[in-house]
Amino acid sequence: MIASQNTIKSQALTQETQKFVDAFEALGTDEKLALLYFIYEKMGDSITPAAPTATDPELAPKLMGDFYELSDDKQLAVMREIANREDTEYSRAYGALKQNNQLMAWYAWAQGMGDTVVDLPEGYQAAQSINDALSQIEGLDFEGQISVLRTVASNMGYSDVKPIPTQAETGKTASL
Repeated sequence: MIASQNTIKSQALTQETQKFVDAFEALGTDEKLALLYFIYEKMGDSITPAAPTATDPELAPKLMGDFYELSDDKQLAVMREIANREDTEYSRAYGALKQNNQLMAWYAWAQGMGDTVVDLPEGYQAAQSINDALSQIEGLDFEGQISVLRTVASNMGYSDVKPIPTQAETGKTASL
């Protein structure tokens, strides 16, 4: 079952960064996974150290431990489930994480590709949409890149926790 969650449109995004998020959301599942790999391949060393104390791999033993024991086919299936927001054990584990830990999971998986994590198929050629999106994110300043990646990461995984409606949505003020 796929979650009926809508993607989050962060108010912190600029028009330029929102364009990237929209382009990412328009990609197919495998294109999203390839793009994340290429982003981390090119920029991962600058992205992940941005908040080293804000990540904790121990919070995600299923994603940062058990995941590495899976076959290549199962690892790819788990990544697809997360990207598609499916209601599965791994997707729920991912959805329960804060954004920085979600980014950490993708970074760790990108670093392990071809070794402890399933790799891109041999001879893989990125579609033009992936190359365009990669160029787009490379053109953003560092804060824009992080903001975009946090939004993209938080739009994946499954969680049945719903955000608390705002005053603007309910028309009611908080009472004590």
